[in-house]
Amino acid sequence: MNDPTYHMKTFDGKEIRKKIERGLGSKGKLRIIRELAKRPENLLTKYALERKTGLKPIDVRADLKSLIEIGWVIEHRYRITKYQLNMEDEIVKETIEYMRKVGYLL
Repeated sequence: MNDPTYHMKTFDGKEIRKKIERGLGSKGKLRIIRELAKRPENLLTKYALERKTGLKPIDVRADLKSLIEIGWVIEHRYRITKYQLNMEDEIVKETIEYMRKVGYLL
């Protein structure tokens, strides 16, 4: 979205800052977002995220919980729970675009 006032129409500035700080507040969350963003249509298990990110299981659980609470990650409850980025969220879309632009996400 090219309209710089878009977010102000949807959220107040304080709410946006809190969401971004919570969503990007650790290397673990950044790694999880990066792995989920590589193929946003795919769903990954916690185990796959642990393996791909090199994070401890307890850290993956805590970071996923935060990302789910702010709506950046969607939890799909099947026999084995799987996770996917919420590409409907404008902040997520713009964050992924930025990560690609600067080379964090290839």
